[in-house]
Amino acid sequence: MIRVVIADDQPVVRAGFATLVRSAPDLTVVGEARTGAEAVTLARTERADVVLMDIRMPELDGLGATRLITADDDLAGVHVLILTTFEIDEYVFAALRSGASGFLGKSAEPDQLLDAIRLVHSGEALLSPAATRSLIARFLARPDPGRLVPPARLSGLTDREREILALVGSGLSNDEIADRLVVSPHTVKTHVNRTMAKLGAHDRAQLVVIAYETGLVVPPSADRTR
Repeated sequence: MIRVVIADDQPVVRAGFATLVRSAPDLTVVGEARTGAEAVTLARTERADVVLMDIRMPELDGLGATRLITADDDLAGVHVLILTTFEIDEYVFAALRSGASGFLGKSAEPDQLLDAIRLVHSGEALLSPAATRSLIARFLARPDPGRLVPPARLSGLTDREREILALVGSGLSNDEIADRLVVSPHTVKTHVNRTMAKLGAHDRAQLVVIAYETGLVVPPSADRTR
């Protein structure tokens, strides 16, 4: 059973999501929070697997709460799925950098939301690698986006891990990387997991962010100017 915490400052919205989640036989709601601070507390006390997190909440917003959850070693198994009506690239990028495992608009269909919970619980990024890459590329292609992570952060990676990180950042799935490198998907998954551990990445989405922020992968528009 996947244990879900719902964080939103609007009672009607929380109730709607709770009813939907409870309708799935493999999901259960273990807590509802109206603030980011309450979400962090419930994630810990209720042993949540997934937190559905709104961005705009009082006291502590969803991005701040996500950062606290993903930075806490005791909450390493908790995955955050950002839910918001503000579907703009800056929020997507900020959510991923905060450690969120995915990003979904509140206008999503009910089945999409339930599938999203299952997906992030499995350790995958909600956004496909290609979709994540596209969003980050558009953000970083803007004037003076700033490189927030020094390339030296990659110094602990092996050559193969750097190669696979670049391919992940380029939008390839594990199967596609395996075909490209002529290795098994299991081998690719092992390298991806080791790379995540070395870089402190919560999941695949954060690997894509790191690949761009360190310059290992260059946004298409920037590449054309060289």
